[in-house]
Amino acid sequence: MQTDISQNPQAEAQRNGGTDDQDQSIATTAPGQLRVIKRNGKVVSYTDDKITVAITKAFLAVEGGTAAASSRIHETVARLTEQVSATFKRRMPSGGTIHIEEIQDQVELALMRAGEHKVARDYVLYRERQAVKRAEQAHDLPEATHKVDMSVTMEDGSKAPLDMARLEHLIRTACEGLAEVDADKIIKETVKNLYDGVSINDVNTSMVMTARTLIEVEPNYSLVTARLLMDKIRAEALQFLGVAERANQEEMEALYGQALQAYITKGIELELLSPQLGEFDLEKLGAAMKGERDLQFSYLGLQTLYDRYFIHHNDTRIELPQCFFMRVAMGLAVEEDDREARAIEFYNLLSSFDYMSSTPTLFNAGTLRPQLSSCYLTTVPDDLHGIYGAIQDNAMLSKFAGGLGNDWTPVRALGSYIKGTNGKSQGVVPFLKVVNDTAVAVNQGGKRKGAVCAYLETWHMDIEEFLELRKNTGDDRRRTHDMNSANWIPDLFMKRVLNEEDWTLFSPNDTPDLHDLYGEAFEKAYLAYEEKTRSGELKLFKRIPAINLWRKMLSMLFETGHPWFTFKDPCNLRSPQQHVGVVHSSNLCTEITLNTSQDEIAVCNLGSVNLAQHIGDNGLDTDKLQRTVNTAVRMLDNVIDINYYSVPQAERSNMKHRPVGLGIMGFQDALYKQGIAYASEQAVDFADKSMEAVSYYAIQASAKLAEERGAYQTFDGSLWSQGILPIDSIDILVKQRGEEYCKVDRSQTLDWNSVREMARKGMRNSNVMAIAPTATIANITGVSQSIEPTYQNLYVKSNLSGEFTVVNPYLVNALKERGLWDNVMVNDLKYYDGSVLPIERVPDDLKEQYRTAFEVEPRWLVEAASRRQKWIDQAQSLNLYIAEANGKKLDVTYKMAWLLGLKTTYYLRAIGATQAEKSTINDGKLNRVSSKVEEPAAEFGQAADVPQACSIDDPDCEACQ
Repeated sequence: MQTDISQNPQAEAQRNGGTDDQDQSIATTAPGQLRVIKRNGKVVSYTDDKITVAITKAFLAVEGGTAAASSRIHETVARLTEQVSATFKRRMPSGGTIHIEEIQDQVELALMRAGEHKVARDYVLYRERQAVKRAEQAHDLPEATHKVDMSVTMEDGSKAPLDMARLEHLIRTACEGLAEVDADKIIKETVKNLYDGVSINDVNTSMVMTARTLIEVEPNYSLVTARLLMDKIRAEALQFLGVAERANQEEMEALYGQALQAYITKGIELELLSPQLGEFDLEKLGAAMKGERDLQFSYLGLQTLYDRYFIHHNDTRIELPQCFFMRVAMGLAVEEDDREARAIEFYNLLSSFDYMSSTPTLFNAGTLRPQLSSCYLTTVPDDLHGIYGAIQDNAMLSKFAGGLGNDWTPVRALGSYIKGTNGKSQGVVPFLKVVNDTAVAVNQGGKRKGAVCAYLETWHMDIEEFLELRKNTGDDRRRTHDMNSANWIPDLFMKRVLNEEDWTLFSPNDTPDLHDLYGEAFEKAYLAYEEKTRSGELKLFKRIPAINLWRKMLSMLFETGHPWFTFKDPCNLRSPQQHVGVVHSSNLCTEITLNTSQDEIAVCNLGSVNLAQHIGDNGLDTDKLQRTVNTAVRMLDNVIDINYYSVPQAERSNMKHRPVGLGIMGFQDALYKQGIAYASEQAVDFADKSMEAVSYYAIQASAKLAEERGAYQTFDGSLWSQGILPIDSIDILVKQRGEEYCKVDRSQTLDWNSVREMARKGMRNSNVMAIAPTATIANITGVSQSIEPTYQNLYVKSNLSGEFTVVNPYLVNALKERGLWDNVMVNDLKYYDGSVLPIERVPDDLKEQYRTAFEVEPRWLVEAASRRQKWIDQAQSLNLYIAEANGKKLDVTYKMAWLLGLKTTYYLRAIGATQAEKSTINDGKLNRVSSKVEEPAAEFGQAADVPQACSIDDPDCEACQ
């Protein structure tokens, strides 16, 4: 089926016509240039080589391809091609436009004049058969039920009647098999938006836009919209690749294999894909592709892929969805012994949505520069050459889609002595301004924003100014409006806060060992430095009540969304790699906890299991989960060897330690499928047991890979080698911190002894698990982000691909079952900002199950995160949602996060009220959700019109997906 809705549609390209296979781009007018009008109205450039191919095929069909005939055919074809071309050049010396039928007439005439009557006869008969076939296919369409007298403007500027029969057929096909959707409604609204002379591209856009406005009343319209968009995507890619003019979904079952071969060949030719992909058995891979999986996409998912993931050439997407997944799979299998089998295994995992690789892997797998890793962590040294070297490293890593976490603690504080100049330091902040501007300047080729997070330990003298980096007031030269920041908080500070004691700030050039110490060793050294301040031996310091600094940290977090709260000691005390280094920071999204130094830049490769895809009738399908995790860990491990490293310190670190970060997404969907409310003990229990299973199978998978490929270089001496698993490392934290400061649940349900013994023998990866935000890949797969609760049951999501109506399909189906889903309910959801709590006719059990993020008390988020953290060797990106936030709520929430053993937290999303602006197809507008932050408590001393702490779908977060 074609995308172009015009008169005289054709079902396939004319094989022997000479120009239907020509360059698919629109021809531009130039003096002396000949152009060809194809049967679908598209205008392309005239080239001799396609005529040569067409005439050669005609000869071969009659005379065969024997060696004796080959020479004669070659010479005859060259002569006839020249004759045909000369005819048009004589007729139109200044250039012009020729219809494809005219070219075929001239080919036929040239054959007759040359005495090649058998060939000419076969050519004539072929043309007749194709004409009959086209006529039959054109008549297959039912007669249009909506009569419209309207013309459309084709791409070459010519006019043609609007083909309503094809428009209706396209829309009805997109609605097939979906409940509660109305094709006639889409058709009527589409026609309303058209006008006489509308461009052919706008006709297709109108269909998509009309269908998307109906998503708010029926979630299945998201699938309809995606299918209408899919038709456009197919036409764009297939025409460029020369595979077909157009194809419907059924035809793609046969065409996908052909499309894959053409795509790989063309991609290599255009230097967009690695030549290694051409070495695969493309026929075997093509046969394994599943075209029907194109129907899984929601509109948001498919539009996101089209806008930002599909490989393109001159703004033309040359990649189809299943080709995209196969390209990624091939890119991850290039060094496997049985490449084809592994590529098919990887493809099936990705295309089924059971698991999704991170965004950098999806962007770059199989390309000439396969930068597949998500996160890079660096430590910045305390010298000018090292500082600017670190900023250059940031630029190079960001260029190829890496998210960055910088440890700035070693850099001396404001006012500290500089021996080389006999002057005083300006501190950390001026350098962070340069880092901020570098992140803006290097934006990953326009695919997404450059993104970096700076970390500073809480004892650093510059910490108070560091807290204010994101303020909108003050000296803008000491503000960083585009980068993230995070506190790297020692346990000793938290104890001082709880006990309302003083806290001392130092410059790291006076206390250099504090940077590398943690636990009891840190506390001992810190107390010794405090004693030096009392004796006068240490002059540069500042002593303040710990509770005052804590309150300022909370205040700035609420006002600006930064710095985030991350905890140094649990990250180090529970690190499997504490024998070879120190964790000095986390990454951009706070889920990675790896060692860094001046010689090593830590690297992590991410991917996420779609938990919703592993829920069966009896809850979590552990057999399927084990299969998924086994393949996923292998894919992640492959990234390390295939990855393109833009700086040597990153390659050195990654090859030594081989860390990966397997996470989860769709946690909220998994709860919906089981009828469990997020704010419940059952949800906390599911968080615990599901993460236990993922941890069990992930550690097991890495140990099995070690048996096959060998353990990572620095395995000896690690916690793994001692038989200490993540669940066991809690003992270390409790011993160092003290029982009264660690309230972590220690329960377990699986037999861990066998896995413990496997790990003791060898692990392929130093770190195995981390839960990323999954902002974009969750959109692609159509599930809730990461471990997040539902933001709202009806709202508009804004990201770099535009604005998209999001409605909770689980709620809609639940209300339908009880006869409660109607236009009134839609309006009520808009009025109440996607909340069902104020809607009286919604039953209480549904109100509990469909609470939105700000209606779930933060204690449930923290408790569930604590249960997961005990199984994870790294950390998790934990957003905290707090409605009507005040100082007391923030104080309790973040103290609880520390006491329950969390390693890190991420964004604080604190809002007081949201208001949805009504929009339906009546006025053609999408829903919009406007947000404002509630006036904060007086203790924060903050203005009432503070902007929202962070956006709902912050594109910066995507570097971690």
